[in-house]
Amino acid sequence: MSTVTPPARRPADDSAWAPLASRVFRALWIAQLVSNVGGWMQTVGAQWLLVGHDAALLALVQTAASLPVVLLALPAGVLADRHDRRSVLLAAQFTMFAVATVLAALAFADALAPGPLLGLTFLLGCGTAVMGPAWQAVQPELVERPQLAQAAALGAVSMNLARAVGPAVGGAVVAAAGAGWVFAFNAVSYLCVVAVLLRWRRPAPTGPAALREEGLSAAVQAGRRYVRHAPGVRRVLLRTALFVPGAGALWALLPLVARQSLGLGPGGYGLLLGAVGVGAVGGAFALPVLRRRLGANGTLTAGTVVLAGVLAVVATVRAPWLVGLVLLPAGVAWIGALSTLNAAVQTRLPGWVRARGLAVYLLVFQGGQALAAPLWGLLADGPGPGVALLAAAALLLAGAVAGRRLPLLGGEGVDPTPSGHWPVPPLVFEPGRADGPVLVTVGYRVAPADRAAFAERMRRVAASRRRTGALSWGLYQDGGEPERFVETYLVSSWAEHLAQHGGRLTAADRRDEEAARALLRPGTAPEVTHAFDATAGPLPLALPVPLPAQAEGEGRPPTVQPAAEGSSL
Repeated sequence: MSTVTPPARRPADDSAWAPLASRVFRALWIAQLVSNVGGWMQTVGAQWLLVGHDAALLALVQTAASLPVVLLALPAGVLADRHDRRSVLLAAQFTMFAVATVLAALAFADALAPGPLLGLTFLLGCGTAVMGPAWQAVQPELVERPQLAQAAALGAVSMNLARAVGPAVGGAVVAAAGAGWVFAFNAVSYLCVVAVLLRWRRPAPTGPAALREEGLSAAVQAGRRYVRHAPGVRRVLLRTALFVPGAGALWALLPLVARQSLGLGPGGYGLLLGAVGVGAVGGAFALPVLRRRLGANGTLTAGTVVLAGVLAVVATVRAPWLVGLVLLPAGVAWIGALSTLNAAVQTRLPGWVRARGLAVYLLVFQGGQALAAPLWGLLADGPGPGVALLAAAALLLAGAVAGRRLPLLGGEGVDPTPSGHWPVPPLVFEPGRADGPVLVTVGYRVAPADRAAFAERMRRVAASRRRTGALSWGLYQDGGEPERFVETYLVSSWAEHLAQHGGRLTAADRRDEEAARALLRPGTAPEVTHAFDATAGPLPLALPVPLPAQAEGEGRPPTVQPAAEGSSL
């Protein structure tokens, strides 16, 4: 199987189905659809085996499936950034196949008590947690960047098509033959994904080699540091945290509503979930139009409000047909919100940290469900499921109101395209990769009239330095020469600083540097030094390290005059 095959017709890029023109994406999407059907069949089987117990125990099925993401998301993101993502996906699929096989065997032997059921569901969640960042991070390799929103929507369509089919089929199978058969189908469904992954010949990773030499702790810290200093990513995470806990009440409590409030069996519960899935599929067709008319922030807010209304109806209505009807717009709202959040975070992450950034997103998304589900269950055990659903609806409405003050897209012009605009640092010796910390200083000369504007523009440069590796940063004005500014930042090691030169910088970082340097005095350029920890011992004396041939000024922003040797960062 080949790698990315871009769509042949550009005018079709806005179509909801445009990413399916990529052969690899299409094959993986179909295989994942089959696997998702198996997953929903298993969910119905697991929840129905526990539906005779109290609501808190039933809600723990969702917690057992989601909690592993909270525990493993960041290590899984490091794994996907450091190693071949195809291999990570294969390992996760084989592991989940083995766990699902054990689950089916215990069910057929009638030995599946609540404890083992929740434990094995937790292990399946661990496989999902390891797979999630790699699966999300591989999407930009399969489709063009303008199609990421549609690809995210198609991922949600796959899940919701499965929700339309899997629960209904699963409920019928459980009612007719028992839960063991739905667990068995789920085990076999993982092999469909394995078959496609084995045929896919993914190109070798092109990211910096330094990442593969990074320790686990350092790589996790790099991912956290990037997210902390990326305002656009933080805003997406905040809006996710405002949406997920309330929205998750629908999945946690719907089986309880189906049995206690509506008097339905497993087949009827499956049909309710199927209604959500049908609505989500219809929403996929409407999503491009909604995004054009409402924008990303409007689509997310509208989806949140609609879902709150649906929860209120489900909490108060006792007619199964009416509940099924209102679950159709719930599917539209869910896919609109989910695909908007997913595309927003994908388009803001550069390749070197994409899986780790997505791991943080998945942590917030799944963690919000995992932590909220038992609370909704406890509330349903007390005042009742109707009260719990109304409380979730109120929480969603509060999030929608807060979202108006915290728009999803703030217009910060994020462009994660790699930009290797820093030339090789010219030193008189070759430091070891572990040598450090490294203090980088950059001197600037700025006319008095431009000092305030320069300091303000350097705030964005500061965020860039911190995202890409700086432990600390400062900007100082020389007391003896007021027009001279000195920027300092500390990097933990020489390898970490080389990573800044070798793949971490983006077009957005370059733009911010150019904006600040446009205010330098004409004819001047930054003066850069690299200083190493003197307490670790004297530096070795050596001849200058030869630099690669480079045209004058190559790699520097065009608004800056070429500087003398030593001016590179």
